[in-house]
Amino acid sequence: MITSFRMFRSLALAFGLALVLSPLALGQDNNKSAATRARTVASGEKMKIKGVVVKRDADTFTVRDLTGNDTIVRLTDRTSVKSSGGFLRSGTNYGSTNILRGLNLEVEGRGGSNGELVADRVRFSETDLRTARTVETRANPLEERATAAEGRLGEVEQNAQKLSGQLDELAAVSNAARGGAKAAQETADQAVAGVNATNERISALDDYTPMENTAVNFRTGSAVLLPDAKAKLDEIATKALNAKAYVVEVTGHADATGNANFNRQLSQRRADAVIRYLVEQHKIPLRRIITPYGFGATEPIADNKTREGRLQNRRVEVKILVNKGLTQPAPTMSKPGSSGSGK
Repeated sequence: MITSFRMFRSLALAFGLALVLSPLALGQDNNKSAATRARTVASGEKMKIKGVVVKRDADTFTVRDLTGNDTIVRLTDRTSVKSSGGFLRSGTNYGSTNILRGLNLEVEGRGGSNGELVADRVRFSETDLRTARTVETRANPLEERATAAEGRLGEVEQNAQKLSGQLDELAAVSNAARGGAKAAQETADQAVAGVNATNERISALDDYTPMENTAVNFRTGSAVLLPDAKAKLDEIATKALNAKAYVVEVTGHADATGNANFNRQLSQRRADAVIRYLVEQHKIPLRRIITPYGFGATEPIADNKTREGRLQNRRVEVKILVNKGLTQPAPTMSKPGSSGSGK
């Protein structure tokens, strides 16, 4: 019995240490440094800025330049978003959803009515875009994990308090009652199981499982959403907004008609069209959307030699992924002497 109690006290100490360290593991303070300053652009003032995107919202993003100034940039339907062209090149057009945190870019525009810079043109290099996509793809799940863990921290602390109370009750019962070793051992096993279940939920916070998926199709050479496609997106958006701890994965595809570079750009435009519809029509937060990607014709699901097969390949796939750690049921533990009936 002495050995068992030592084991339980060690488990309780380890669990308490994990709770103390969890804020460091699950998230860090994102406050701006004291040297960062917000820039206000006078209405109508023409300005060009260079810097890195540090914040992204639905219609705006914040650029921080080398001097530490933060400028809010507003996007409009007339904003030109392109990659920087090389010698005799005009660059590639991109949707505004490709403006990601961590992207090094240049913005030209004029001051708006609220002190922001209304963008006329946004330019960046292909290399910086690929780097920002890689960072965003890895950062989103970590942010989701930190946000979800903070929301569940109170529940974990309550479980820890219950466990601590159960260990104290177990010690009292063992000291006062002879022949109660079997009951104490059963309670101990339940306490250990509760600790293990809680640890498993924390470990699964960065693991996502598919909940729902759909595919919408397009006409040849087109990135315009058809009525049937919008109906499917309406349905999956409703399911996403009713889910907990979800992210949306969007991938664009094309059939084998045309050259590979054209198909890649076309599939990316299709993915951007789906993202814009979900954000504008259903208010899906951008932080819930994994960076869209166009695969071109590299991942067909049907034979490109037939008309029906090509139709199936001209698609955008939309998947709802939910956080596995937050969808698991909370662990339950019984107190010593509990028989399941009221006293």
